[in-house]
Amino acid sequence: MLFSRASGILLHPTSFPNQFGIGDFGFQAYGFIDFLTESKQKLWQVLPLGPTGNSNSPYASYSAMAGNPLLISPELLYKKGFLAQADFTNLPQFLNETVDFSRVIATKMPMLQKACDNFKANATSFQQQEFSEFCDSQAYWLDDYALFMALKDAHNGANWNAWEPEIAQRKPEAIKQWQSLLVDEIFYYQYLQFEFFCQWSDLKRYANQRGIQIIGDIAIYVAHDSSDVWAHPENFCLDKQTGEPALMAGTPPDYFSTTGQLWGNPVYDWKQLEQDNFKWWVQRFQTMLNYVDLIRIDHFRGFQAYWAVKQGETTAINGEWIEAPGVAFFELLKEKLGNLPIIAEDLGEITPEVYALRDRFEFPGMKILQFAFGEGLQADKRFLPFNYQSNCVVYTGTHDNDTTVGWFNQLKPQTQEEVLKYLNCTRELEIHWDLIQLALSSVANQAIIPLQDVLGLGTEARMNFPGKNFGNWGWRYQSGDLTQECCDRLRSMTEIYGRA
Repeated sequence: MLFSRASGILLHPTSFPNQFGIGDFGFQAYGFIDFLTESKQKLWQVLPLGPTGNSNSPYASYSAMAGNPLLISPELLYKKGFLAQADFTNLPQFLNETVDFSRVIATKMPMLQKACDNFKANATSFQQQEFSEFCDSQAYWLDDYALFMALKDAHNGANWNAWEPEIAQRKPEAIKQWQSLLVDEIFYYQYLQFEFFCQWSDLKRYANQRGIQIIGDIAIYVAHDSSDVWAHPENFCLDKQTGEPALMAGTPPDYFSTTGQLWGNPVYDWKQLEQDNFKWWVQRFQTMLNYVDLIRIDHFRGFQAYWAVKQGETTAINGEWIEAPGVAFFELLKEKLGNLPIIAEDLGEITPEVYALRDRFEFPGMKILQFAFGEGLQADKRFLPFNYQSNCVVYTGTHDNDTTVGWFNQLKPQTQEEVLKYLNCTRELEIHWDLIQLALSSVANQAIIPLQDVLGLGTEARMNFPGKNFGNWGWRYQSGDLTQECCDRLRSMTEIYGRA
């Protein structure tokens, strides 16, 4: 699908400032959309919005279709009457610069439980009807997810395949028994999803009314410990005895890693999915398109062929490429949904077959300006703007990259000189604005800038260090950071380069 010329900002909602230690869908989110409107942006890109596990990674979620309850705004629950002013007293002093996830969970989840109790006791008939209609319309994923989360709590957080065999294997009698035992807990998880999607839908509506589209993000793989794998084991390559992944996802060795990347997610049983007319995948896209306007597919190349590593391997070296039915899937998806508003993350070692799949459906690929410069083989001239086709999305960097200021400061002096020479600059004081200008002035139909680059922040504001198991996903901006000067400058560039 071809997109009109536009620009926007990459920012995950956890990065909003507020008093609760983590960004959410409250008043600061609406203020950010006002900033986008005033600076003439048309796009807001987020990371996956699902409920995160122990790693706090948006790409390792307990569900491919549920929302993260930590993004629910207590202020909006107070506005609806489900929290009282007293519930906001004695809140701990959170860090403003980053999310302390353990303290946030310890503080926020009891507030959400209290809101649930108040909803159950005091909801109006109209609110009860809204809740009932939500549960009915989303039952195809919500029933499994709410039971799964209640079961995890009942088993002290253990992975589903460590539960008693009867419930791990979803025996009908065990399902009925646990459903009757966990009525209140199941209601709680249904209620959290109801409030999440009520708040998100209101926020999205506010953005759309101001001409801003939201780009969501689909991680191609789901976590092994997720309601999706527990509820639909037939869709995944699992060991029938242990429930562990029989084939694990990852990437092969390359220039950046001699052992490749072993992610550990179970790969899909694409033959089974195809026999079922890709029902689960179609539902996943339909669900997501109810709540976002465009979708970025992470690791798009996995729809053409995927790297599969057998159970027991400790690195990704001994894997193999297995072809996936990407053409058949996207043809069916197009038949079901019409034109597909999809962006393909086509980074890394990409083959002509992957490009052919992308281009067959006119999906724009991604161009990362930072990748165009570097030492030795790290510099990839495909990412310089004079090599772009218009049907692509250009980024200064992504959530997996350093900020532009941090990236530039870590380059060798000679490489810094090469960057400045290409940009026709004699100073490095505003390298972030120079790269933003390069992105906005390019022929790429869409340009997305991480907010950290608009603010000119360094490595301390980086969102993720791939391969690092702790300290990620926590960056937050400050309430005074979205200055009028910053807004005016971004708007001016956006107008000059025809993206307003």
